[in-house]
Amino acid sequence: MRVLVVEDSPKMASLLRRGLTEQGYVVDIVSNGVDAVWVATEESFDAIVLDVVLPDIDGFEVCLRLRRADRWAPLLMLTARDDISDRVRGLDAGADDYLTKPFAFEELFARVRSLVRRGPHERSPVLEVGDLALDPAEHSVRRGSEPVQLTPKEFALLQYFMQHPGEALSRTRLLEHVWDFAWDGDPNLVDVYVGYLRQKIDRPFGRSSLETIRGIGFRLRNEIADAPLA
Repeated sequence: MRVLVVEDSPKMASLLRRGLTEQGYVVDIVSNGVDAVWVATEESFDAIVLDVVLPDIDGFEVCLRLRRADRWAPLLMLTARDDISDRVRGLDAGADDYLTKPFAFEELFARVRSLVRRGPHERSPVLEVGDLALDPAEHSVRRGSEPVQLTPKEFALLQYFMQHPGEALSRTRLLEHVWDFAWDGDPNLVDVYVGYLRQKIDRPFGRSSLETIRGIGFRLRNEIADAPLA
């Protein structure tokens, strides 16, 4: 089993190499993000241990570039920052697991073993429905090549629609997942925000992908897939 370690601290890199080697892994070490992207793109690894703080591009960017290059080796991120937003950002970028420094090496080894057992599995961080693309890590939306600017709540609503393409979603379900499980306000708020989304992702492009399902709620259609054959 071959593991790539991306760590700019020589001492930590040495400790990781020694520990992982003792666990039976073949270990390659790189000390910066650019080299990590190149090596992981050119070579095949059973797992990647990636430090977030690197001297050039950070670990989040490394992870994004690898996933966009269709490199799906299971990836464990290491960071000294114990911030929930950093963990969310890492997972959104395509990481499989996250470990905060300082950590116990026994835990790191256990997590690497778990990732290796899982194996590579394609899971693009970018959601796509037709020519509509949403990138949670960059917090960006595009219709074709055109960027679409959304508020945080509009973005969250569209993300939920894109996670369930073609499904009829009730107003209650949308409220529970995009607003709050205990929300007791006006359910018509969903209609208002769907209207906002239509003004931004559909009407400027001559589309009608956000469809009202009478008596149920709304559905995001894949207009390209749903289009009749000529």
